[in-house]
Amino acid sequence: MKIVWWDGSGVCLYLKRLEKAKFCWPRIGHHRVQMNPAQLMALVDGMDWKRVRTVAVKPPEIVG
Repeated sequence: MKIVWWDGSGVCLYLKRLEKAKFCWPRIGHHRVQMNPAQLMALVDGMDWKRVRTVAVKPPEIVG
């Protein structure tokens, strides 16, 4: 897997190869795939990113 991104000052390259597992790639089609940060990290770790969901966290109501 190669990820290329612009960090504001230059282009960065991230490269990862899994030794035993395989990446769970999104289907290739006419639509783009949007991932949240948790799903991207699951993909990079070789997990099924489609099963990762974010949970809304409520802020505390009372601060001690």
